[in-house]
Amino acid sequence: MTAIRAREHRRADRLFTDPYAQHFLDAAGAGIPAAGTQTDATPELFTLMADQVAVRTRFLDEELEVAARAGATQTVLLACGMDARAFRLDWPSTTHLFELDFADTLAYRAAVLSEHGITAGCRRTEVPTDLREDWPSALRAAGFDPGLPTAWLMEGLLYALTSDAADLLLDRVTANSAPGSTVALDHQEDSDLLRGARAALSEELVDMWHGGPTDDDPGRWLARHGWEPEVHALEEITARYGRPVPPPFDPLRPGAGRSWLAVGRLPG
Repeated sequence: MTAIRAREHRRADRLFTDPYAQHFLDAAGAGIPAAGTQTDATPELFTLMADQVAVRTRFLDEELEVAARAGATQTVLLACGMDARAFRLDWPSTTHLFELDFADTLAYRAAVLSEHGITAGCRRTEVPTDLREDWPSALRAAGFDPGLPTAWLMEGLLYALTSDAADLLLDRVTANSAPGSTVALDHQEDSDLLRGARAALSEELVDMWHGGPTDDDPGRWLARHGWEPEVHALEEITARYGRPVPPPFDPLRPGAGRSWLAVGRLPG
């Protein structure tokens, strides 16, 4: 995903800017294909998912910025990985951003950022934790206030969870959300095309797909947990941003899975 974000940044028609992704790749000794090029060494999964990642990143960026401007003074990035939103988005001065991930993931990212002297445009707190454990306690111990409106991000996450784990995650988010909070997410179904591309890259990527929520529409899943949903099919958003529908999610392609971008708002 970091390589896809780095290549997107190099495109003349990029949907978002992320000059930091390349730093993370350089530190790992990883190369990326030039923007707009395809070589025999380019993983098929990279090619299949590039536009989906670009479109979802732009959509979720905009939703987080809208929530922050509307009064969500806290933003929580769940399983943040090499996410650089703390550095590349224009946050209100009142924003407190919390980034949750494994300790070693956060340490790697912090080392790269420190090496390049990169600082955030808002107050930022890293929370080393495991989403399978009691992460809400770790989040609150880090200064999170569940009484304040919050914008939550679940990006590239739900498909890797079982249905029970997805329900538990959203239950915990809901329990720590004040009225006026927002949750922004993406979700997608698997397909033979995606499974084959993952297998060609790594067998571990095949096994990590657990399907996420059992509801066949993330809107129903959000509503069941008390959120007012707004759900968009991926092809609606690709059209908005002038990108092609990725083959794994093209409704005109037999056997394709569905993909959604969604926002839930907690009434109050």
